[in-house]
Amino acid sequence: MTSTLRPADATEAVKRPGRWLALSVLVLAVLLVAVDATVLGLATPYISEDLRPSGTQLLWIGDVYSFVIAGLLVSMGSLGDRVGRKRILLCGATAFGALSVLNAYARTPELMILARALLGVAGATLMPATLALIRNLFHDPRERSLAVGVWGATASAGTAVGPITGGFLLEHFWWGSVFLINLPVMAVLVLVGIRTLPESRDPRPGPWDASSVLLSLVGMIALVYAVKEAATHGLTPTTLAAGLLGAAALYGFVHRQLTMPMPLLDMRLFRRRGFSGAVLADLLTVLGMSGLVFFLSQYLQLVQGRRPLEAGLAELPAAVGAVTAGLVAGRAARRLTVRTVVSGGLAAVGIALAALTMLGRSTGYPVLGAALLVVGVGAGFSFTVTADVILSSVPRDRAGAASAVSETAYELGAALGIALLGSIVTGVYRGFEGPAGTPAEAHESLGAATQAAAHMAPHQAEALLDAARTSFVHGLHLASAAGAAVLLAASAVSWFLLRHQELETGG
Repeated sequence: MTSTLRPADATEAVKRPGRWLALSVLVLAVLLVAVDATVLGLATPYISEDLRPSGTQLLWIGDVYSFVIAGLLVSMGSLGDRVGRKRILLCGATAFGALSVLNAYARTPELMILARALLGVAGATLMPATLALIRNLFHDPRERSLAVGVWGATASAGTAVGPITGGFLLEHFWWGSVFLINLPVMAVLVLVGIRTLPESRDPRPGPWDASSVLLSLVGMIALVYAVKEAATHGLTPTTLAAGLLGAAALYGFVHRQLTMPMPLLDMRLFRRRGFSGAVLADLLTVLGMSGLVFFLSQYLQLVQGRRPLEAGLAELPAAVGAVTAGLVAGRAARRLTVRTVVSGGLAAVGIALAALTMLGRSTGYPVLGAALLVVGVGAGFSFTVTADVILSSVPRDRAGAASAVSETAYELGAALGIALLGSIVTGVYRGFEGPAGTPAEAHESLGAATQAAAHMAPHQAEALLDAARTSFVHGLHLASAAGAAVLLAASAVSWFLLRHQELETGG
């Protein structure tokens, strides 16, 4: 791969003092987002019990954050290139902390959905800025690979810290406390980041085109909404209209970028097979995994009866595997090949998801723990190497927009995964046959069924929970099978699209 750096720049960057301390600030932002994403799944049964959302509202609480963040990532990444990545990171982190308070004290499903959406606006500023700043802090390819590995490992560690910390809080406080853990992280990030992070921006940015921002936002949200509604309710006139609106807006966005002298997003990046292959691999990987991850905490708590802290600890092997793999992924990709590491990692995740189709209501933990460990290792290898490929494919000045494309693929995959695979679980679950007197709301979610059973006679409650849990596990089996198919397809696609792709070796 041809380097975009001048030799003098690389030498200067390698000797830049304080770059590793600055990296520690950046990974705090990653930790902030990762913790927030994981604690929501753990808190879902409690939110369901307290706010009593419908099944559709519960899905919206789970995925509206991803909808909004997916629609704004490219715009916010490009804005960071223009106004300064340090500035947008610190402003976004402050807003993220403040909106976490709104999430914690939401008292209706509608307010919770709104709070999650606003949090998505703030979250859209964080991830592109962190990766773009890494691109500008670490010009030496091997150092950058290690920095990206640390960045990815922190995100994975956050998926462990979130459930464990959240589980402890849920056992001692109300569910809103899981969102308040963002506040101390945000405070440290802002106070230390002001002093340690260097500012960087595109020296020739061009205007921040409001029309492009609007087209991107409308296109992404409308298209993902259409997919979600079609998966849940079938192809209705409203769903079709939303899909057409989304497709038209995204077409307008692409056309506008191709005709503007200084576009918000340089579409020519997608002509590079390595860049396109890495982005597509990320999208398919998260799509195949996210629906399962969203429902895993409910399985551990509401099916197997684990306490919140125990459920959080049960998910730890995935984070351990991802952290370990992320730290050595760059070295592995240089010793083997990029496509071997990415494709092999995705195939391992697919096989592990296929193994989860054998989960039962009383399956022992070793089976689940082993599968989660394999998922973590495979995802850690894949995500770290694809992030490195994407970063090294662009000049430093456009790193924000390119990083945003990577994060958009991640968030779009999460939204689609929850919408499609989550709708499989929900659709299968709703069809269970409960005993006489089962209230209609028990068919909305497993949490609602558990709540309803508390107000029924013991023999009726036992019959209701037995039917509901059996149906939920069956839905989980189908979602796991669908996720496995997606991951194995992603592995095959990566093998072909990442052919001849190599990481820079540096001097």
